[in-house]
Amino acid sequence: MKAFTNVMIYDYENFIKNGYVRFDKEIAEVGDMKDYRKNPDDEVIDLNGHMVLPGFINSHMHIYSTFARGMIVPYDPKSFKDILLQLWWKLDAKLDEEAVYYSGLVSAVELIKNGVTTVIDHHASGMIIRGSLSTLKKAVVDKGKMRGIFCFETSDRFDVDKAIEENVEFMKEKSEKHAGMFGLHASLSLSDETLKKISEVLEERPIHIHVAESYEDEQDSMEKSGMRVVERLERFGLLTKNSILAHCVHINENEAKILKGKDVFIAVNVTSNMNNAVGLPKTKLFKEYGIPIVIGNDGLGYNITRDWMNLYFSQKLLYEKPTYFSLDDLYEGIKNGYRLASELLGVKIGSIQKGYKADFTIVKYSPPTPLDESNIAGHVFFGVFDKPDIRYVLVDGEYLMKDGEIHLNESEIYKEASNVAKKVWERLK
Repeated sequence: MKAFTNVMIYDYENFIKNGYVRFDKEIAEVGDMKDYRKNPDDEVIDLNGHMVLPGFINSHMHIYSTFARGMIVPYDPKSFKDILLQLWWKLDAKLDEEAVYYSGLVSAVELIKNGVTTVIDHHASGMIIRGSLSTLKKAVVDKGKMRGIFCFETSDRFDVDKAIEENVEFMKEKSEKHAGMFGLHASLSLSDETLKKISEVLEERPIHIHVAESYEDEQDSMEKSGMRVVERLERFGLLTKNSILAHCVHINENEAKILKGKDVFIAVNVTSNMNNAVGLPKTKLFKEYGIPIVIGNDGLGYNITRDWMNLYFSQKLLYEKPTYFSLDDLYEGIKNGYRLASELLGVKIGSIQKGYKADFTIVKYSPPTPLDESNIAGHVFFGVFDKPDIRYVLVDGEYLMKDGEIHLNESEIYKEASNVAKKVWERLK
């Protein structure tokens, strides 16, 4: 059993200014230091005022984007579809097993360094479909020791039958550290025939799909079927419990009505939306119809706190109201991510209380102003999230980072990853 002492503890609901946490794989005890009684068998670490938070979660990621950093391709997009054609669909088509594995390893390093302990990934690789999700799991979960939820984005760009088989097979086995969803790319890359095939094997499994990221997705759906994207997914019975609908920037009120009560989640990714100039998610619409949000970054880097902050700021700008989208709204989105991942994995993560998994992100934070229960939410957002000084990261009570040093051999991984990236870029030519 380990014990962290003299720590601030905050899980977006409960706060202890000077407390302790005893844990093994799960949290055994949490309390105020005045109530702490040292167990002679414990490994005790005095963290001298550091802050313990639940390990961060990224609820919509694209690990396959790893080797886009520094990549040079002809690029002059006039639309969102052009961005896909000129960049992302060129890259993912040339990823083989080696590239998938090293994308996963690099991402594990970067995610851990940014305090992320659980990632929900949306994968694509043209040169390896069957076995690609197990390859990701091998890198992120087995080697990286994180929690990961993976799917392959089925689309008419790939061998549809292989993509369906990969999703179905991967979802047959899960553990407390990995699980699968049924991946689809987006309505604009899926024919009615493909959607029908998926509906015949889905069996109420949750899907993970891009929805109305740009208005072109809605236009394409109207041209194909005379229906908007959410209506089209509903027609094929694909809006299953715990599904993730990423973006939903351009859904309308009728689509929101359909999603109400479906037990699905909208994954918002505002930094990516701004980068692609597609618009911003309308969280007022989602809130009006009781559709919970989770927060991802769409594969744009690894620092999820940046996306949490950009969501908070962008919604104020979108609605031209500085008091709209409170810290409570933001933290609710973060907690929704934990709730969803907990259900998919069959574990309890995201809270620092007895019985929850010992998944922690521990930051060094020295408050320059008074800090107490009344203002801890603001200190975390404007102080910690702005530039997190991450010192420890744990999953299942096991160190992924200890005193600033991660458990993976970063230099060795990056050296080999650079060689793999050269091969991928050569294939792009």
